[in-house]
Amino acid sequence: MRSDLMKKGLQRIPHRALMKATGLTEEEISRPIIGIVNSQNEVIPGHIHLDQISEAVKAGIRMAGGTPIEFPAIGVCDGIAMNHAGMFYSLPSREHIADSVEIMATAHPFDGLVFIPNCDKIVPGMLMAALRLNIPSIFCSGGPMLPGKIKGKKVALTDAFEAPGAIEVGTKDEAYGMDIENFSCPGCGSCAGLFTANSMNCMTEILGMALPGNGTIPAVHAERIRLAKHTGMKIMELVEKNICPRDIVTEKSVENGLVCDMAMGCSTNTVLHIPAIANEAGIKVNLKDINEMSDRIPHIVKINPAGVHFIEDLNEAGGLSAVLKRLDSMSLINTDVLTATGHTIAENIKDAEVMDEDVIRTRENAYSPTGGLAVLWGNICPDGAVVKKAAVLPEMLVHEGPAKCFNSEEECIAGLAAGKVVPGDVVVIRYEGPKGGPGMREMLSPTATLAGMGLDKTCALVTDGRFSGVSRGASIGHVSPEAASGGALKLVQDGDIISIDIPNHSLNLKISDEEMAKREAEFVPVELNKVSNYLERYRRLVSSASDGAIMGIPKE
Repeated sequence: MRSDLMKKGLQRIPHRALMKATGLTEEEISRPIIGIVNSQNEVIPGHIHLDQISEAVKAGIRMAGGTPIEFPAIGVCDGIAMNHAGMFYSLPSREHIADSVEIMATAHPFDGLVFIPNCDKIVPGMLMAALRLNIPSIFCSGGPMLPGKIKGKKVALTDAFEAPGAIEVGTKDEAYGMDIENFSCPGCGSCAGLFTANSMNCMTEILGMALPGNGTIPAVHAERIRLAKHTGMKIMELVEKNICPRDIVTEKSVENGLVCDMAMGCSTNTVLHIPAIANEAGIKVNLKDINEMSDRIPHIVKINPAGVHFIEDLNEAGGLSAVLKRLDSMSLINTDVLTATGHTIAENIKDAEVMDEDVIRTRENAYSPTGGLAVLWGNICPDGAVVKKAAVLPEMLVHEGPAKCFNSEEECIAGLAAGKVVPGDVVVIRYEGPKGGPGMREMLSPTATLAGMGLDKTCALVTDGRFSGVSRGASIGHVSPEAASGGALKLVQDGDIISIDIPNHSLNLKISDEEMAKREAEFVPVELNKVSNYLERYRRLVSSASDGAIMGIPKE
């Protein structure tokens, strides 16, 4: 056993003494020791109940003859960190989580690991750690939040972020704002739409690193507790068979993740996280492949904020097993890949059934014949930019308009409040990329304000920052290279015409090459904001968004 490194033999008397000091018995020490990585905290609604999930996982481990030992991981609530200095730390926390798990699981050599995340950067950070360590591992998330209800209508976090803009322009009143505040997020769980948290929990299941149901079973259902117990039992089987993360996450399973990403229109953040996760396994994700996939994969699931359904509806429609079954019927996924069940996807989904044809559609009645995400290319994004095509209004898929430029999110919010943005504009927010921010903040407040003011129907937003999965509209992020790394976004001026053609994957600044060169020659560098030592280290080491914004050099 791997744990023998810390517990077996004469030289390990002091080690066993310290373990017994925690209350462990001889019998417990002799069994396989399973680390429980629990990101429970009292800040994030998706994490407040993870102590219950952990206890259920521990019960499963003990039933199967193992000894669970829990240790913590941090977690940032992106919603609460939004639109202030806290958002600088969100994406960097992904690297911190991966590093801290590596430290704990190397300093204390466990036989296996069970990861308990639920939100945003925590899920990909833990996936990165699992692949880096490559010891038997499995995931069990805390599950999605149920949507709230106001006067019989389902609501979620999207409505909360769009409420301020709607109240400011007078389309909603303050009483509505109070209702949204009280009822849009009714309890524990990852926020109810297909935002980044639920997107990544779904990706974890599709990649094969969690049992079926991980991405969709609601947080408050007893089925979630049963799933946690089964997860605890399953890790013992994975340890016995020495099935490790890199046996599961292969080029074929990463392709499955991207296929489902397109079919479901997940958060644009998946295009940031999947390359970073794959990198830990030595797998390269090429952004150009994403468009090729998107062009042949129908958009068959449309969840809030892009659609009217919520994650609970997807669960009731058959969950991700039903989605995989439908995609398999179109010969779009690799079903021979191994999963954390110990079986292949083909075996996992053989009895799956689509229970609601409106939630999980066929190719013939798909929301779109092509996928929900797109990568754009052009003279201001030669290394790519990403848009959640599924959440863009049809009339905004092709758009030209004058640029309104802001050098930070705060400048943009102030400009919106001052009425500087008018219908038809293309809002440009720069110096918000991985290095520029630093930390590639989510531009949810600008997109939500635009939507609340009704400007999402006529205005686009282009940024080297990124977007929350809550964002909707013609919101184009991850512009690479970013402005702080010398990207052409730094050269855009107010009034320049920006051309957007999402169906044809293009984003261009309509000025001549000569004018572009002239501006480059005359450009006076912008002084980046002063930040803490931690963020300065991140700024110096982080790679481009097109590589997944990873720390250091991408693996070949």
